[in-house]
Amino acid sequence: MDPFIGKYSLIKVNSGVLKTDDLIYNVDKDIEEKIGKLYVLQGNKPIEVPELHAGDIGALAKLTGARTGNSLSTKNLTIKYGKAEISTPYTYMRYKPKNKADVDKIAQALQKIGHEDQTMKVVNDAENRQMLLYGMGDQHLDIIVSKLLNEYKVEVELTTPKIAYKETIKKTSDVEYKYKKQSGGHGQYGHVKMRFSPSDDLETPYVFEQEVVGGAVPKNFFPAVEKGLQDSVQKGPMAAYPVVGVKAVLYDGSYHPVDSSELAFKMATIQAFKKGFMEAHPVLLEPIASLKVTVPDAYTGDIMSDLNKRRGRVLGMNPAAGGLQIIEADIPMSGLFGYCTDLRSMTGGRGEYAYEFARYEQAPSDVQEKEVAARAAKVAENNLDE
Repeated sequence: MDPFIGKYSLIKVNSGVLKTDDLIYNVDKDIEEKIGKLYVLQGNKPIEVPELHAGDIGALAKLTGARTGNSLSTKNLTIKYGKAEISTPYTYMRYKPKNKADVDKIAQALQKIGHEDQTMKVVNDAENRQMLLYGMGDQHLDIIVSKLLNEYKVEVELTTPKIAYKETIKKTSDVEYKYKKQSGGHGQYGHVKMRFSPSDDLETPYVFEQEVVGGAVPKNFFPAVEKGLQDSVQKGPMAAYPVVGVKAVLYDGSYHPVDSSELAFKMATIQAFKKGFMEAHPVLLEPIASLKVTVPDAYTGDIMSDLNKRRGRVLGMNPAAGGLQIIEADIPMSGLFGYCTDLRSMTGGRGEYAYEFARYEQAPSDVQEKEVAARAAKVAENNLDE
């Protein structure tokens, strides 16, 4: 992708002859395209040629559908070549535009870089309101940032990503809250009595049930109570992280025939949730990853002690061909920051690793205290969205 001359697809002709204006079939995408002119690139200078023969490496301009690794042939004689294995990027950082006005430009530039480099990945982590840039290592990410600056004239800064913690409760609580406001004309009145307990399902934010007897809270206000819960679980009362695994039961309350409204019951529920959640032994959950580290035998001791420092739990070791060992461990996602660089320096560049998200587990109390304090400081500065 050249900002000035546009997009060129580099191709290698494996058999036959390719001529200008030929019709080619993309086996991987199942599309047929007419190619225009053929080129040979010298540096960044395209030289037009009438045809390319088997063994030639050339370029096609404006080939819209094709991506790196696709096989091109004719429709009546399709050929599919083996694909090169592209490594999965595991190192990631959060990126932010230096100038807010550049958001669209950055997105387009990253899309173009992504066409050239499939080991780069951009992820929108909507839950934590952050954009993540994945690459093969810290150096790779630095190169992408300098490419954005030098070729696309946009500046981004990389920062440590936010960890996707969640909040839940361990015990039960029983609370009531009365929301009353009197202002000229109609007032506002909503009164709820609720029980909160763990639902034992960390996949869903909340379960809502009602056991109201004798119309203490009219049925038409139940949706307003649930709406209050929906709003409450997005940012938990403890550290403003999403809430999971809470069961809420509305069992009593009262209403006013004139002043009660959906808004009043929603507000009463939000306040009852805050109080009930904090009384039910709230805990922070942290994401845990399953990690596999492949290293030469000699380094296993160093790797194990390093994983312990990162609060990793080693589950086992399996020998692999060529004097290698595969160490399997569970590790908090927060322990993976900078792991790429550290692993490289510990093993002289001979170690590699892969991980995937496994589950949520309760964070140790010291981690929880630190995180709650850090979030409280941010709330005080009013920049939780930062």
